[in-house]
Amino acid sequence: MTVSFTGHRTADPAMIGEKLYETVNGLAGEGADIFCAGGALGFDTLAAEAVIRVKSEKPWISLKLVLPCPPEQQTRSFSREMKEQYFDILMSADDTEYISPFYTEGCMKERNQRLIDLADVCVCWYDSRRSASGTGQTVRMAQRKGIKIINLFIE
Repeated sequence: MTVSFTGHRTADPAMIGEKLYETVNGLAGEGADIFCAGGALGFDTLAAEAVIRVKSEKPWISLKLVLPCPPEQQTRSFSREMKEQYFDILMSADDTEYISPFYTEGCMKERNQRLIDLADVCVCWYDSRRSASGTGQTVRMAQRKGIKIINLFIE
């Protein structure tokens, strides 16, 4: 079973970190073995870190990064600390797929679609008041596909 993540960049680690760990651990216990993250700041980063943490206990699971473009372009506006965190995750990933060889106007949307194409389950941090966001778009893709959606957002 493949799980993909989508969520807002504003996800607070103090609020979501442990809940993400419990969700990933639970899904791994139910047979999920591939976890896909998109490499964005916020929720994507927290989700990838949760997978890495669970993987230390359940080494049969894998982290696949589905990135919109090469790291040098995706991280151009990241702070030094954020870049270090990003590259630590990249080095821990079992598989990495690049949507485009360079940044394009549509590469983020294509990344989001690819995450849903791969997924049997979508775990999200989605505030429905922000439906015009990329996260909102990705959740709608998951709804159209008819897959299970687990929203960890607390209104």
